[in-house]
Amino acid sequence: MKIHEYQGKEIFRKYGVPTPRGIVVHSAEEAEKAARELGTKVTVVKAQIHAGGRGKAGGVKLAKSPAEAKEYASKMLGMMLKTHQTGPEGQKVRTLYVEEGLDIGRELYLGVTLDRATSRVTFMASSEGGTEIEEVAEKHPEKIFREAVDPAVGFQDFQGRKLAFALGLAGDTVSKFVGFCRALYKVFIETDASLVEINPLVILKDGGVIALDAKVDFDDNALYRHKDLLAYRDIHEEDPTEAKAKEWDLAFIKLDGNIGCMVNGAGLAMATMDTIKLVGGNPANFLDVGGGASKEKVTAAFKLILADPTVKAVLINIFGGIMKCDVIAEGVIAAAKEVELKVPLVVRLEGTNVEKGKEILRNSGLAITPADNLRQAAEKAMAAVKGK
Repeated sequence: MKIHEYQGKEIFRKYGVPTPRGIVVHSAEEAEKAARELGTKVTVVKAQIHAGGRGKAGGVKLAKSPAEAKEYASKMLGMMLKTHQTGPEGQKVRTLYVEEGLDIGRELYLGVTLDRATSRVTFMASSEGGTEIEEVAEKHPEKIFREAVDPAVGFQDFQGRKLAFALGLAGDTVSKFVGFCRALYKVFIETDASLVEINPLVILKDGGVIALDAKVDFDDNALYRHKDLLAYRDIHEEDPTEAKAKEWDLAFIKLDGNIGCMVNGAGLAMATMDTIKLVGGNPANFLDVGGGASKEKVTAAFKLILADPTVKAVLINIFGGIMKCDVIAEGVIAAAKEVELKVPLVVRLEGTNVEKGKEILRNSGLAITPADNLRQAAEKAMAAVKGK
């Protein structure tokens, strides 16, 4: 689950991570009032969307007066902000964050995430703050410094000092940076985050260390432990279909193809999409219904696929273990009848109760194309898209 910058900073402050003062606004008038209330010579008006690259896209503006803050806010609110992370359609700006201006000395990058290669929480730091970390990794990999944290002892101060020295910090700033890292590690661990990223992390001219940005993503599988964090969810920032899928506990991701996929198991779903690409097709989605889905859950999954007008054919690939093939068949038929199926449907079933499942499909009265293996299923789905 992603959250907005201002929400991430709310969490930071709870853990003692320094952030600038800021006020959330939803109108130009509120932005003007906020800038006046903050009382600094300059304020920064920031669009709040779940995407990076806002500054380059015009979503971050420096206002030299409350009137200018109002002007920027009036232009930002309601705009479709397009960045490299939103896609060509952009994301509508509904909320702004007006923040105090700071006397910035340096801009750095600092992030905490799980390095799956080492299975350890890892700090990443770079002197190239304000630049996309992917770009730094590509052009200047030597400028990215890493510190893996031993889970048995947690973050240690010497690791913070190593990063500080690598970044060229000195004097009191080093100890401030170490304390900053210590608090940030606590944020990551105690909220079950999957990513905590600050870009830029700024060093003030007086030596202070402060989070000028806040990007925090949480592990969805751990949210049951953090009911308070669920209040941060903004469904306007989510794909409507993906939001609906979450209601049914379905793993769904919208893609740009035209062959809808329903599979049980993430690995099998990836293999199914790969096979579709192998035969020249393009999957319209990733959809894992899980290992023990009910008839109702399968029906909901099928409806999600068919709600996409770009889908020209549907491929169902089920290997029945815990999931029984007859349950899948009943769910597919129920959904197909309810939504009045109008696109070709290819089904490949294997595993528990497979013959019973195939019999149910044969006797359904629906135009269902059976397949004996994955390659054949992908080829038949591709042929259906081409009208063959």
